[in-house]
Amino acid sequence: MNSVLAAVSQDADIVVAQNVFFGVIAVSMLYAAIRVVTTSNVVHAALWLVVALAGVAANFILLGSEFVAVTQVLVYIGAVVVLFLFGVMLTRASLGDDESVAQEKRSMAAVVGVLLFGVMAFALIDTWSDDRLVIDEPQQVTEVSDSIFSQYIIPFEAISVLLLAALIGAIVVARQD
Repeated sequence: MNSVLAAVSQDADIVVAQNVFFGVIAVSMLYAAIRVVTTSNVVHAALWLVVALAGVAANFILLGSEFVAVTQVLVYIGAVVVLFLFGVMLTRASLGDDESVAQEKRSMAAVVGVLLFGVMAFALIDTWSDDRLVIDEPQQVTEVSDSIFSQYIIPFEAISVLLLAALIGAIVVARQD
């Protein structure tokens, strides 16, 4: 009987620790996301984006999805942010504080942000209002990779071509002068 109580107490401690870590990660992600859109330095915005994306990977680790966490780090932090930084550097964007850019059209950006939030919230509530996601057994890495490279191969390749086109476009724009 004592061993059962000890096991239940240990499980409760693990849940409390996971909730605390989730809270810390969520607050740091929220702060980083706010800094991404409020900083006037483009390179600093990219670095804050790295912090926010690393928080997403940390949340996947808390959920027990190590494969998705590693994919998050490799694809988003390792590739997209590096591509973003190359694009910024090749187009000779302003690297310092530029107050004229920071003050332009803030009200329109706020309206678009609120409207986008409303549409996304409505879509999420409408989609998941009555449904419960039931997973009988965890997905294996082979099942995930098979679905990426069979069912979702066209969107996967389309995104890679889009990223390549963005890189080539940044080089062309930078070399025009």
